[in-house]
Amino acid sequence: MTMQGKRVRANQLAPARIEQATAVISAESGVTSESEEPPGSGSHPTSFRHPQWKDVPQEQWEDWRWQMHNAVRTTRQLAELLPLPMDRLADLERLESQYKLVLAPYYLSLIDVNDPYHDPIGLQALPHPAEAVADSVEEKADPLDEDKDSPVPGLTHRYPDRVLLVTTPVCSMYCRFCTRKRVTMDRDGWDAPSRDDQRMIEYVASHPEIHDCILSGGDALMLSEGKLRWFLTQLAAIEHVDVIRVGTRVPVTLPQKLFDPRLIDVLRETGKVWVQTHFNHPREITPEAARGCRNLINAGMPINNHAVLLKGVNDSVDTMRALMRGLLRIKVRPYYLFHCDPVVGAGHFRTTVWKGLEIMEGLRGHMSGLGVPTYVIDGLHGAGKIPVMPNYLVSASDQAVVLRNYEGMLFRYAPEDHYGARPSPIATTGVSDLLSGSGEKLMPEGNARMARRRSKLAEAPTVQGPVTVAGAKRARAAAKNLVETMAAARGANSTSRGRTDKSDAVKPKPIDDKPRARGRARTAAPLPMDASESVVTGWSGDESLLTVLNHADK
Repeated sequence: MTMQGKRVRANQLAPARIEQATAVISAESGVTSESEEPPGSGSHPTSFRHPQWKDVPQEQWEDWRWQMHNAVRTTRQLAELLPLPMDRLADLERLESQYKLVLAPYYLSLIDVNDPYHDPIGLQALPHPAEAVADSVEEKADPLDEDKDSPVPGLTHRYPDRVLLVTTPVCSMYCRFCTRKRVTMDRDGWDAPSRDDQRMIEYVASHPEIHDCILSGGDALMLSEGKLRWFLTQLAAIEHVDVIRVGTRVPVTLPQKLFDPRLIDVLRETGKVWVQTHFNHPREITPEAARGCRNLINAGMPINNHAVLLKGVNDSVDTMRALMRGLLRIKVRPYYLFHCDPVVGAGHFRTTVWKGLEIMEGLRGHMSGLGVPTYVIDGLHGAGKIPVMPNYLVSASDQAVVLRNYEGMLFRYAPEDHYGARPSPIATTGVSDLLSGSGEKLMPEGNARMARRRSKLAEAPTVQGPVTVAGAKRARAAAKNLVETMAAARGANSTSRGRTDKSDAVKPKPIDDKPRARGRARTAAPLPMDASESVVTGWSGDESLLTVLNHADK
């Protein structure tokens, strides 16, 4: 492509700091941790090298130009390196005539050479006979109607404040499930004469409601440095553009490109760039990938991850947990988990929505919230991203809601404060019992958290340091007052039949918590740490509460 329009001077910044140390991959989960070992070292079973390239000098292996120059681009080349289904070779070659194939030695080396078509990396990258199946009524060339929402060729304006710019059809590896394969993979898909990069920039400049621009493709990091700088500086010069997102799989499929300090400097010049990438499996989080991401982060660019739910690749809770934890280790934020789009030739990748919900159930609450993406379906007809999450709201009434947590615990929650006596609970059970206020929670049997509480109570750990007798007596008086208040409130409920007149409410006695000045404070036995726990959980056992607090006087 030729550069068009006036070039805008970029902010003059100091050169980016490029990370030279690499990381070691964990044999257990495929994720990385920092190390001073040389690049490419680690415990991955293939050492990230297919035997074809085992003798390539490290300096060449880390050169992205060498990687692309030696990339596999034909089915015949592929058949010399991996055991393809020879009875379907003709089908694969027909696919090659329609869809592009590019595999850099680095990414090809991540594929299991013994079983590439049951390997999560191989499935993403290799042509598959299932792509030729054309009897699906769901699959579409442009399932998201991007072209219909394109006021200028190459630019999609779907959301009020965001636009997407398709800057190139080129990728370092062509994902077989790509929603834009009509443009990127289809050999006749890129309509170069219709593209006018300057018109896309002018459209953004003339629409002040646009604050976020996404440079996509293809892969925006496969642009030349000059063209990439032109896009970034032109957009950054528009005052109402706050964020420029660069969509790329380079950190995954060609991380060596991020070892180039010139590219890092181009990305950091404007100060507005965020990176969104696409790790789909924990084995993609290699030392090279971690190093490339660190170079971006060290230059001030946050990285978000867009994973795609893919059958046979990552459609299990264990795999997704390993992926999300691995991303957090290299400081890449899991952002979205996309349901696979109904694009032509990708039907064999698509799962049920129930599978996605099952995975989200296995993430939420079971790992850090930082590692839980939003599961979305990209809607047909240009509907945009629709969040699809497990339902944690079980039921509701005017006074309360019943919520479910990740453990399956159900509990009553009053979103507003209610003063006065509660209405008399009706005779009922289950969720209805919680809504009525008669019950507080329903806990599944064998809950590990409750077992820890019981173990803690049995061990009776004590508060460190002495407790004065005066303070213990005041605490005991407060507890007695609470118990009396609860008992009186229950009595009022049984006679008032739901009246909420404030005169019916029982007021607790004031507690004098001022320190006593007379005499020297005596030391009492320490209070058990579980006393406050008993106040919370002992609503049906007032005597046990007093028993615990009586310990203070002994």
